[in-house]
Amino acid sequence: MARTGTTAVLALVPDAEPLLRSAAEVDGAAVRPGVPAHAALLYPWLPADEVGEPELRRLRAALPAGPIPVRLSEVARTGGFVGVPVPGLSQVADSVRTAFPAQVPYGGRFGPRPPVHVTVALDAAPGAAAVIARRTAAALPVTTVISALHVVGLTPTGWRGLAELPLGHQQ
Repeated sequence: MARTGTTAVLALVPDAEPLLRSAAEVDGAAVRPGVPAHAALLYPWLPADEVGEPELRRLRAALPAGPIPVRLSEVARTGGFVGVPVPGLSQVADSVRTAFPAQVPYGGRFGPRPPVHVTVALDAAPGAAAVIARRTAAALPVTTVISALHVVGLTPTGWRGLAELPLGHQQ
């Protein structure tokens, strides 16, 4: 469980929200309330009290010069986890992670280069995970464009936005 003050660099994926709604119909506890569909590029990032303009400048410098088209087309399932890989964001994640090499994605639990994905369900019972995976597969593909990244921080009342970083031509 994340601690207050934890931050993350995310690509919000609003077009994947129907996948989460469908999963919640099967197992409401498997979908985190108040957390929109997203792909984490770097989690955890810096402690919230260390995020300032110099860190945001370094993060901006790692970002691409324009929007990124992505296609969600397959389901990954391991136990109670159901996710949708987002390979179109792999290079961006690599750039962000390279800019902040001391920040190890997921604390190293999934290796040095975990795949970028949208989590559809987490900790679902096996039967529920199977149904969610089938429903998710039936709703794919989803194509969308990522035009901004977001830095979010965990507060005592939940995640909140700290910065929005549009993906446009860098000045």
